[in-house]
Amino acid sequence: MGTALARVTLTTVMAVFFAGLALDIAVPAVVLSVMAGSNWLVQVWPESQAGAGSRPQQWKGRPA
Repeated sequence: MGTALARVTLTTVMAVFFAGLALDIAVPAVVLSVMAGSNWLVQVWPESQAGAGSRPQQWKGRPA
């Protein structure tokens, strides 16, 4: 009986460990994807709102 309980406990610990490893990869991947998508949106949004017939927006001053 003790061996069966030890196997179940070991299997549960291993499952939790490997699920944690998967989350350790998935969560940063989702965060980086959201960051890249928001960066793209910020860069594309002014151009899409300007329309086809209007001039492109000109920024004044020097770049930082």
